[in-house]
Amino acid sequence: MRQITLASQTSFEKYGRKSKREQFLETMEEIVPWAELSALIEPHYPKAGNGRQPVGFAIMLRVYFLQQWFNLSDPGVEDALYESPALRRFAGVDLGRSAAPDETTILRFRHLLEEHDLCGQMLDTVNLYLEHQGIRIGTGTIVDATIIHAPSSTKNSSGERDPEMHQTRKGQQWYFGAKAHIGVDAREGHVHSVCTSAASVSDVHMLGDLLHGEEKKVWGDGGYQGQTEVICRAAPEAQDMTCRRTRFQDSVDEEARRKNRTKSKVRAKVEHVFRILKRVIGFTKVRYRGLFKNHQWLCAAFALVNLYLHRKRLVPLGA
Repeated sequence: MRQITLASQTSFEKYGRKSKREQFLETMEEIVPWAELSALIEPHYPKAGNGRQPVGFAIMLRVYFLQQWFNLSDPGVEDALYESPALRRFAGVDLGRSAAPDETTILRFRHLLEEHDLCGQMLDTVNLYLEHQGIRIGTGTIVDATIIHAPSSTKNSSGERDPEMHQTRKGQQWYFGAKAHIGVDAREGHVHSVCTSAASVSDVHMLGDLLHGEEKKVWGDGGYQGQTEVICRAAPEAQDMTCRRTRFQDSVDEEARRKNRTKSKVRAKVEHVFRILKRVIGFTKVRYRGLFKNHQWLCAAFALVNLYLHRKRLVPLGA
């Protein structure tokens, strides 16, 4: 083990306690499958040569995760590494030996993940790790979508809004941005499929891509009703459990309302995932222009959401 310099040592205060951030990072340190993710990404990472030496791969992967957990931009996470000893300890940055990765290095690492489409594979790797821990994807899938806001202002260098983002109306409110479509396991509650589209795209257009094909039942809200044929094509043995319309011009179908309430007890699990994404991680607005970059970011985010969702089952006993 490398000797730690005095620059990374904590001070000698008499009183102190671990902050919630430190407790969170200690938990993530225990449950993230570092070996599996390293085996996936490290073969694509630049190797040391005669020129400028690359920043350690382990540091860059941890910095990328810090961006996800604390909703930090490239320059934001660089500043945070200099400001927070807790973040430096987690990332393995020792200011007594070298500087923290700069924003350009962080950007290039993100581009590396995007170039090789590694974020989607990261989600698959995490789900495979969960399966080895006994948290398996079953035969039921819940489908749903959520809107991710994008800046609607044209006060930028191009003088126009992001052409790949569009607006949609929900209730009496208009929204501009992207839409994250997900397929969630009905038993364990974690994400196994992700699609990203403009906000104006209907939920039903992504339905077939959100199913893994071995479902016995598919749950969804009323926006997915009437899609039985699509479900049968994607999962031939699946039963359509989406909610049905209950209000008509002159009557209310009480039997359909009762069935919808029963279905919603299962379907509610998908909201837990969106809560972690938007309230715990804080991903309520797109960070980049274009759908591809935001799709890659969402895939990595949902991989970490899955780990956070099952953190109590993954932390080793006695930890």
